[in-house]
Amino acid sequence: MEEDCILIAAPNQAGLNFVRLLLSKRRNVAVLVNNKTEEKRARKLGTVQVIRVKTEDEKTWRIPEFRIGRVFIFETTLTLTCRYLQLCRQWTSSPIIVITPEQHPRMIYKGLGATYVIHSGSCEVGFLANGIPETGD
Repeated sequence: MEEDCILIAAPNQAGLNFVRLLLSKRRNVAVLVNNKTEEKRARKLGTVQVIRVKTEDEKTWRIPEFRIGRVFIFETTLTLTCRYLQLCRQWTSSPIIVITPEQHPRMIYKGLGATYVIHSGSCEVGFLANGIPETGD
């Protein structure tokens, strides 16, 4: 049976580091992007599967042809993170983890479907690759 794909929205250095780590562990990874620059950056890392979406147009949000498992969203802006949460929650019932340097948005993200909200100001998030329990808090 094929492993579910780990979906990562990696618009910042911490997210890119996490993608590199999972690729080095030969995990099945897809990267979620909303522009050409991020798509090029993801492909440079060696990511085979890149999902590019128009976050402002919900009608274009198509379910991927492969199964999505866990989702990791690295925050750059509140608005983009909220859009990614709305989109990804439609695609999976697996945990969605938001990694943010901010303190204020926790309940907003939980309300939109985040299973976990992790506050981290560091680019070192390798501990996430060790696994998080499948149940929410």
